[in-house]
Amino acid sequence: MNDTNEMLLEFESKSQNESFARTVVAAFAAQLDPTIEELADIKTAVSEAVTNSIIHGYTDYVGKIQMKCCICKDEIRVEIRDFGVGIDNIEKAMEPLYTTRPELERSGMGFSFMEAFMDHLDVESKVGEGTLVRMTKKVGKPNRLKEYTQEASQQVSS
Repeated sequence: MNDTNEMLLEFESKSQNESFARTVVAAFAAQLDPTIEELADIKTAVSEAVTNSIIHGYTDYVGKIQMKCCICKDEIRVEIRDFGVGIDNIEKAMEPLYTTRPELERSGMGFSFMEAFMDHLDVESKVGEGTLVRMTKKVGKPNRLKEYTQEASQQVSS
């Protein structure tokens, strides 16, 4: 039995494509039978990553954004890549409330939300070449079964 699946999508860095990316990742993740909360977490993280690419990666022009998703057992891996301006200081960019676009009333919480809603976040960037955001999250029945088993074991031993 093969328990992996992948997809790759490329779209323009236009704001209307942020909701498209959310919808696509939700449809792809559905095969894991996620809870509504797990699905909302994934969609929010993808939304933040795509919005960062649109707002910060391509400030003066429309470019391409790639979204790659991979399901392996009970985990979804999502990569959002742009080929825009890049980030010169990733550590600074990941600080809560930091934004390079305050004139657009940006909150500076994008990376913080990605970290909060996903199990793992990794950001790579090169100035002038773009940014790659990698996120992973365990979801679905196997994850819930494991949690239920742990809770039941704790109740029995109490």
